[in-house]
Amino acid sequence: MKNKVFILGYGGLVPFIFFTICIWIVNPDLQPYVALALTGYASSIISFLGGIHWGIGFKQDIEHRQFHFIWGVIPSLAAWIFVIMPAYAALPLQAVMLIICYLVDRKTWPLVEMQEWLRLRLILTVVASLSCLVAAGAA
Repeated sequence: MKNKVFILGYGGLVPFIFFTICIWIVNPDLQPYVALALTGYASSIISFLGGIHWGIGFKQDIEHRQFHFIWGVIPSLAAWIFVIMPAYAALPLQAVMLIICYLVDRKTWPLVEMQEWLRLRLILTVVASLSCLVAAGAA
């Protein structure tokens, strides 16, 4: 099971890396489409990261359950706003939001015995955030 999670996690980085490379090498006429693809994908991942907290809130009988439900919608709302923004503005904000999501997870996941996944989350966050920032340079 753990190996599959790692494969899926690292596989989720492929669109980040692919679109970041593409935005720098495609014809300038195609850059807006590549940027839209990347911002859309990054927004879906940000929304997914919020959804994890809904799962934690439903699964765990913990005193901070309300926090998980409230926090769980914040990344989704931010992601929705990012999708309607121009890529040059959205991509850096998405990088920041990915980092914020990681920081929240780093603080809350140990409380629900999910700390073993934080190293993977850190790697995924670093690559995804850097991809957004590098792509923003071309957008």
